[in-house]
Amino acid sequence: MTKYLISFPSEAMMVTPEELPAVGDAARAVIVEAKAAGVYVFAGGIHEGVDPVLVSADGAVAAEIYPGSRLDGGFTVLELPTREDAVEWARKIAVACRCAQELRAFMYDPLS
Repeated sequence: MTKYLISFPSEAMMVTPEELPAVGDAARAVIVEAKAAGVYVFAGGIHEGVDPVLVSADGAVAAEIYPGSRLDGGFTVLELPTREDAVEWARKIAVACRCAQELRAFMYDPLS
């Protein structure tokens, strides 16, 4: 089976502070459903209050990131038999989070 990344950037979620608890409850319900279905691998949100660093091949650490790169918002990793299944789960997450989700497939790695 293939692992899929379902994600969205922070600015995509346009909900009011009053709506946020309901969105959180809906998103957690989808995660509970994914766990019950046996397809859940990992999910979370990037802690935007912690600055990223770039660790180079020589071990040096710099307070920067790759030019043009950006990672924020939320993501879910599911292991699914087909891309069509992944689209259906992305749809469930999009409804729960009230924003579009980006879907990507991980390349196969026999050790993961």
